[in-house]
This record gives sequence, structure tokens and C-alpha cells, in this order.
Amino acid sequence: MYLKIIKYIFFILLFYQSPLYSNISTFNNFNSKNLSKYFSAIIAIENNNNTEALDFFNSSKILIKNHNPYLKKYVYSLVLENKVRDAINIIKKNKDEENSNFFDAKLLIVLDNLKKDKFEKAYIHLMEAEDFSQNDRLNSAIIEILKQYIYVFKEKELLKDKKNFGRLSLISETFQRCYLNDNSTSTFFNDLFSSPSEDYTRYVYFYLSYLIENDRYDEAKKVVKKINYINTTLLLSQGKSWIDNEKPRKINEFFSCRNHNDLISEFLFLVSNLYSSQDNFKKSNFYLNLSNYLNPKFVFNLSLVVENRYLNNEFKEAKKILKKFKKEHDFYYWYRIKKEANIILKQRNKTEALNYITSEFEKIEKPNEKILFDIANFYRNMKEYEKAIEFYSELLNLIKNDPDIKSELLYRRGGSYERIGDYKNADIDLLNSLEINPDDAYVLNYLAYSWLERNYNIEKAIQMLEKAYALSEDDPYITDSIGWAYFLINDFLKAEQYLKRAVELMPEDPIVNDHYGDILWKLDRKIQARYFWKNVLAMEDAEEEMLKKINVKMINGLKDSRNGI
Repeated sequence: MYLKIIKYIFFILLFYQSPLYSNISTFNNFNSKNLSKYFSAIIAIENNNNTEALDFFNSSKILIKNHNPYLKKYVYSLVLENKVRDAINIIKKNKDEENSNFFDAKLLIVLDNLKKDKFEKAYIHLMEAEDFSQNDRLNSAIIEILKQYIYVFKEKELLKDKKNFGRLSLISETFQRCYLNDNSTSTFFNDLFSSPSEDYTRYVYFYLSYLIENDRYDEAKKVVKKINYINTTLLLSQGKSWIDNEKPRKINEFFSCRNHNDLISEFLFLVSNLYSSQDNFKKSNFYLNLSNYLNPKFVFNLSLVVENRYLNNEFKEAKKILKKFKKEHDFYYWYRIKKEANIILKQRNKTEALNYITSEFEKIEKPNEKILFDIANFYRNMKEYEKAIEFYSELLNLIKNDPDIKSELLYRRGGSYERIGDYKNADIDLLNSLEINPDDAYVLNYLAYSWLERNYNIEKAIQMLEKAYALSEDDPYITDSIGWAYFLINDFLKAEQYLKRAVELMPEDPIVNDHYGDILWKLDRKIQARYFWKNVLAMEDAEEEMLKKINVKMINGLKDSRNGI
């Protein structure tokens, strides 16, 4: 309650004193009730409760014409609640007012005109939006690329003199050529897929759409033949499934290069993804909802909204969106089941989550490799290692001709054997995985660390860890492992260098903090050692057994807790 009062006072002061909030035509139209609702809306937004915020905005709309920032916040809140049409209408009602002069308002009007095939009007409003984009590099890129798209839609040719925005421009030109059915469309798509610096796997789906729309079905079949369900994306798995099951036209029901709204929708999804990669989930959801407004058929993009909501602990909203994935969307329906199980785990407990996903899995008549892989991983993450081993073994019998996937399955099954103490089978699987891929840093690290924990083959383990570190020196787990290896051979100075770096890379990990505390103790920096051990006691991810050992170390130091080390 005290915190709420402080926030209320803060916003009162901000409202009356800050230049941003002082542009008010009159105070006479305000009353304490409207102000309270407005401030409550702002606080709700800050607390990631947009549904509640929108309720407060809706009940204090009298402020729209009296307080310039109000409209901007209200529009943003409407779009976040996927009420894009309402946001556009409220902007149109206030189009002659000064408070409608902001980037998001202009962009919404552009998209509204595009949706209605009014390209000339869209371009005019785009020019207006340009005035509000100059201080934001991404907004400037959005304006320039939308100019290019509108030119293509109007003139049926590519704009020749245009700015280059790297990845955004490359993807956009590929789609523009696809729209024009340009002869070089396939070349541009293939150039995307072969990029060494970026993962453009998603765009294989749109290439399949292009091929099928142009009756190049045999080419589409050749493309999906090279794809394995286990190591590809959810979207591409769905597209491959339709082609494998002789339903290729299903792909075009959700996306078409010939539909300009579908193209702009995909561009906005790309913008949303950029914001999500920066952990700016509000902006990401804003652009996702704009994308959905232009192409509501493409429900698969909503998986990113689900992920954003899930990472923000907005489980109620995530579950509501998940309902949009139906059984006929077989891969996305399975994604829904997995995510619902994870939400049950977060909100309730492990037993209920396992019961739910198991019961849903058993309803599937012929689960494909991806579903088997996912259920195996779920059991492994839940520390149900015997069940995980059962499914990994089934997959190893099915996958015979793909060495990379076989190597991954052996790694995961080997790790599961190691967790239950079956070191013989663990070593066999992990060594076989390395035989296929000797430069897999994570398998090298896992096997070497297992040997260190068993005090087995220490010299060989250190060699493997040095190789893993050379392959991936910024990986915190590998950095911790090599530091711990030097600890075990009493090279404490070298161990401290690596373990300090591991803590810098992963400061919230209990094992890394525990290891760093141990090396500090060995270096006679005992106050610091206890500081890092104490940190572990406050960490939610710390296992019970580790906490018991650290409690002993806090009292007796290192010697009595590590069998005389």
C-alpha cells in the first residue's frame, strides 16, 4: 500500500511539473477520479498488466483532448490488447488534434490504408510518419522499407535507388521479387538460406509457398526431403508435414507472396522479432499485433506472443493465445501442449505437468520424430531420466542416415545415463557422439566434467576441456568446467582465472558460485569465499544437496565438506 501511495505522489508531481506532462489546455475538466484512473493505467503498464491498464484508460477517456500524452499511451495499450482497429478509429477521431502527431499513430494509419489497398494514401501518411522517425534508427528503417514495398505494389517493379539496411533489406527485396514473380526469386531465397552469418531457416517456408503457388510441386518436395523434423523450426516442420501428407496447398492458405498484406505482415513480424531478441517484449508484442492485423490467417506467428507472455510470467494471457492452435495445426498443437505443460509446472508442480503432457502424448496415434524428441527432452528436463532414455533409444532406432542428429541423440541419452549413475553406458554414448563429431564443445565438456566429478581420467579430461574452451571460450559452463579441472589438480591460480570469468558470464548460477567460493578458500581469501557461498543459499535453482554442503562450509570451511580436499 505504501508503495502505491509513493507511486501516486510521483505521478502527480510528474503530471504537474514535468514539461512532458505540462502541455494541458485546462485543469478545469479534470477531477481526482479521472486522474486516479489515468495514473493507475500508467502503473499497470509499468507492472506489465496491460489488460488492467486498458480498463483504466477506457474509463478516463475525457483526458484525451486535455492531456497530449494520453492518446499515445491509450493507443499503445489498445494495440497491446490486439485491438488494432479500435486504435485506428481513435486516431482518426483525433486526426486534426496535436496529440495525434506521433510515430505509432502515423504508422497505424499507413497500415490501415495498405489493408484497404489505398497505396497512394498509405504513401502520403508514410511521409508524415517520417517526421517522427528521425531519432530512432529502427523507425527510420521501417519507413524506408515500407516506401520500397509501396512503390513495388503501385508500380509493379523494384525501386532502384534505395537505402540498404542489411538483413532487413535483403529479406524485403526477396519478398518483393516474390510478389512480382521475378525470375530471380529462387536465387534470392537460396542466397538467404546459404548465409553463413544468419539463420534464415524460417524463410524456407515462404519459399515453399512460392513454389507451390507457381505449381512447382516437385521442387518443393525436393526441398522438404532434405529437412529433418528433429532439427528444424516449428514453422518449417508444419510446412514439411503438409507436403509429406500430400496437402501442399495448405501452405498457401496462410501466406501468399501475391498478397501485399501478407508481405507487410511478415515484415512487421521481423521487426517484432528484433525487439524480442533485445528483451523488449512490449514493443515486440506491439508489432506482432500489427502483423496479425494485416494477416490474421497466419496464426503461427502468435507463438512469439506466447513466448513473450510466458517470459513475462503472463500465464493467463499465454494460455488464451495458445487456444488458437487447433488440432489440424498438428505441430503447433503439440507446441501448445508443451507450453501448457510448462505453465502447469510454473503454477503448480512437476507431477501435474508430467501427467498432463503424458496423457496428451498418449492420444497421438503415430507421433513423428519431432514429437518423440520433444517428449524425451521434457522427461529429461523433469529429471525422469529412465523415460527419457526410452524415447531417445526409440529415436536412435528410427534415425539411421543423419550423423548430426545421431550424435545429438547419443549426447542426450548419454547425459541421461550419467544422471542416473550408469557411467558405463554414459561413456559409451558420449564417446560415440564424439566419434561422429569430435569438435562438439558441449559433448567434450559434458564427458570431461563427468570424469572430473568421478575423479577419473583427469589428464584426458583436462585435454578435452582445453579443446572445448578453444572452440567456445565464452561459454560459461565450459569456462567453469576447465576452472574446476585445474582446481582438482591443485593449480589454484589458474583455476581462479577461469572460475572468476565463469562467475562474470553467469553470476546467477549456483554451481559456478559454489566453485568460485571453493577456489577463493584455497587461496586463503576466506571472507570472499563465504560471500559467494552465501550467495548460493539465496538462489532458487540451488539443489537441496548443494545447500546442505554449503551450510557445512559456512561453519567449518572447505575441508570438512569435501572429503578432506
